[in-house]
Amino acid sequence: MRTPIQEIVDIGRRMSERWMTNAAGGNISVRVGDQIYISPRYAGYKWNWQLSPEDIVSGPINSDDLLNNPSFSREGRAHLSIYRAFLDAKAVIHAHPFHVLPFCAANKPIEPILDATMRFGTIGLAKYAVPNTQDLADNVIEGLRGKEDLMRDYAASVLLPKHGIVIAGKDLYAAFDTLVKIDLNAWCILAQSMF
Repeated sequence: MRTPIQEIVDIGRRMSERWMTNAAGGNISVRVGDQIYISPRYAGYKWNWQLSPEDIVSGPINSDDLLNNPSFSREGRAHLSIYRAFLDAKAVIHAHPFHVLPFCAANKPIEPILDATMRFGTIGLAKYAVPNTQDLADNVIEGLRGKEDLMRDYAASVLLPKHGIVIAGKDLYAAFDTLVKIDLNAWCILAQSMF
């Protein structure tokens, strides 16, 4: 059985290989009890998502100590906020998927058009906030409210205007699967203009 640290390393590589995020950013975390395990700051930029277990940052969820750690991910504040607000959230992915970003840039929701994405409903947008701020974290929480059952059963998502997507799920593999399915759904919407 893989450890949470090994899962983060594995999913980070898979996200990068599949264009689910880029060198500009993204982050992955897992909750184990009252601890968070999270990819480090600049996981894309410095490491190109080729992380080692030693690179993963960890600390208590109910403390702000990690905010002073120079290796703590810039959007880690949103991860901490999600874990504090939603006890059933066991994993969080923030990513910049290739086919989802046009919707973020246009400030448009992603409607489900594939059988595989119907369970997620429409992926709406959080209110805009400057990246790496508590305002953004608060807006993510607000965007996920009302999706607790979906988060508990599999994963729930919200788009960030001009930025990317945040997915909170029952485990890291459910969150990653959701990311892949939403990105494919977004591609199918975009591709329809070719017909």
